[in-house]
Amino acid sequence: MVNRLAASNLPSSVPEFLRSPEAVAEIEYIGPEPDRWRSLAEPELNAAQAPEHYIDLELADALGELPHKRFDFEAKAYAAGQNPAKIGLQPWETTEVWERLKAALRTYRQLSAEHKSTREVEAVALFYAGWLGHYVGDGCQPLHTTVLYNGWLGPNPNGYTTEHHIHWQFEGIFVAANEQAIDKIAATKIAPVHLIEGDIFDQYMDYLRRSHTYVEKVYQLDKAGGFEGSGTPESRQFTAERIAAGASMLRDMIYTAWVDSAQPVPEPHYSN
Repeated sequence: MVNRLAASNLPSSVPEFLRSPEAVAEIEYIGPEPDRWRSLAEPELNAAQAPEHYIDLELADALGELPHKRFDFEAKAYAAGQNPAKIGLQPWETTEVWERLKAALRTYRQLSAEHKSTREVEAVALFYAGWLGHYVGDGCQPLHTTVLYNGWLGPNPNGYTTEHHIHWQFEGIFVAANEQAIDKIAATKIAPVHLIEGDIFDQYMDYLRRSHTYVEKVYQLDKAGGFEGSGTPESRQFTAERIAAGASMLRDMIYTAWVDSAQPVPEPHYSN
């Protein structure tokens, strides 16, 4: 849903191959692809990429300022006695996939300027856009940003669930049972298109932190029965707003990748 709404709302300045009905369908299909890699039939792949779907901000922020490069973060976590895979790698994976998309769109520009076929690179860019959407979609779900990802931990004066069911009950069962109603609301909540300025990692971290502010809201809605059956007007509205936030962010990241792909590539700096 996030991928389809994002691709459907790209501005006309983005190439048609990313906006056509066929492109929207392709980007939508690719959205769940990283979850198709989470199978016990591929144990090494499953183990390596599972941490890329989340980040526990409580653990990450305990390390101080987060490095922009994955290996620098991993080194910092290990130095602090933490396993980076337990903290999560979501923003690093998302940034890396976004840069793949930008690189593909730069190649598209080059081939277009040389009047060469762009068919192959278009296919690559569509895959990257769909792949990117998976992680941006994960990021709009507050429970992908917290140690409280599937049951309340620690002091619990409000009596929130401690059972390990809330995560899938919210994003899976409830959304599937109310897909049309949620989709209809979400389509009306898409933000105006926005060019992301500044460092993409920092801007994406801001997005994750906004999502994180809704962690307790998810538990409140769950306690009120908001994710059972058709839920409540409040739970459907909340879910639609989260999906719209993800779709808006994904749309803006694709748009920004296109705009930034026109920038000259910096010259490499070599040291002796």
